[in-house]
Parts: sequence; structure tokens; C-alpha cells
Amino acid sequence: MGYNPAGIDVFAEDWDALVILDACRYDEFVQRSTLPGRTEHRISRGSTSSEFIRGNFAGKTLHDVVYVSANGWYAKLEDDIGAAVHAFEFVERDTAGGLTSRPETVAAAAREAAERYPNKRLVVHFMQPHQPYLGPLGSRFDFSGDMIDTIRHSNVGHEEVLQAYRENLDLVLNDVEPLLDDLAGKIVVTADHGELLGERERPLPIRSYGHPEGVYVKELVSVPWHIYHNGDRQEIVAEQPVQGTEKIDFERVEQNLRDLGYRT
Repeated sequence: MGYNPAGIDVFAEDWDALVILDACRYDEFVQRSTLPGRTEHRISRGSTSSEFIRGNFAGKTLHDVVYVSANGWYAKLEDDIGAAVHAFEFVERDTAGGLTSRPETVAAAAREAAERYPNKRLVVHFMQPHQPYLGPLGSRFDFSGDMIDTIRHSNVGHEEVLQAYRENLDLVLNDVEPLLDDLAGKIVVTADHGELLGERERPLPIRSYGHPEGVYVKELVSVPWHIYHNGDRQEIVAEQPVQGTEKIDFERVEQNLRDLGYRT
């Protein structure tokens, strides 16, 4: 199956804009978010972004959806999983973000897409709080592959990882909050999956970090489902795609995924 069958189908849920925070745990979101609205929680179909994409997009014709994303997994998997959206806009990494796209860059792309496609459901996929970390402490990390490699090469401990993750979450929340008032209708802020932040795996008493595939523990699949209403809901119309992923530079997509620590 390739994904968590106990998770929800996000496209069966009711929303006009779906804002995805990558690797955002439900408990950390609740502790740090001051977004207006109310927070519920859901179970994700993935413990990784690729599982989330397979579990929600596979076999679907979503001509009423525009997907703005700084995560390259949809572009990589679209043909293999038989997915289609009205438009997919890949937000490439920017100079200021180093190995990733900063949240303000993704927010700007979301505003442009909302203006260009006013009668479509909008999915906006931010990379944070996923590594690389961009905050004061996190920016000193040596990002090398997955989180275990990064921790080893950066010579940091558990408390430093936790603080760097929270810095990254705060950064993206700071850009999501004003975005909520620039999007219309029913807006949901959620995550594709969570993150292990030092939980100890049995039977070995070692701390685990990151988000391994196929591990459906609560820290990885329990995600926020934060609901905010902004004005009237718009009529959503399905139309033929304006473009596919064939116009995307797949070499850059592969590099995007490697920069994020994925083995592609």
C-alpha cells in the first residue's frame, strides 16, 4: 500500500485552503502556535512526505486543486501514482534559505497562486519545521543527510535539537499567521507527518530522531488540524490542468530532496 491506512484522506475533508507544515508534531504545534482559530488533530497517512503524497494523491484527478510546494515529492511521484492537479507550482530553494526555501518565500508564492486561481482549492506546503533549521541555534548545525547524520556531524545534544526544531516551527508560524488573512474561506493548517525528537525506541534505550518511513507511532502520524475561517467561501470549479510537472527541472527536484536528507 505504501502509506498508513489508518490516516485520513485530506481531500475528503472540508477546506478551501490547506496549509501544510512539514514534519510538524501535534504536541509541539499546540504548545507554540498562537494562530487564530481552533486546533483539532488528525492521523496522517504518512510518516514521511512521500507516504503522505501517495496516500492522498494516488489515483486522483484533482482539477480543482492548485498545489504550491517547497517539497519535491509530488513532482517526483506524480506519474508513478497516477495523480493530477489543476496546477503544481514548485517553490525552489532561495539564496537566503541555503538548502531550503524560507517560509516567507513560500507564503509569497501562495499569495500569488491565490490571486491567480481564485476558484480553486489551494494547497500550500511549507518545508519548516523540517530540517535544515534556520533559527539562531539551528543555523549552526551541519546538515548532512538525515537527522541522525546531522546530529552526529554537528556534535549537538538532545536539548539543542529540540530548541532548533522549535525555532524552525516558530519561524514558519510567524509567516503562516499573516497568510491566513490573505486566503479566503475555510483554511486548515496541518502537517504531512510529525517528527521523532528523542523518543526512545524499544527494546534498545536509544533516542530516535527524524521521520523513518513506515513507522506509524503517534509522534509521527498525529498531526495538527487547525481551522480558521476568513470571510465568505468561494465557489470552487474543476478545470483542465494549465500545466503538468513536465515543465519542472527534475534535476533540481532530486537535489531538493537530497538537501532535505531524503535518499532518492
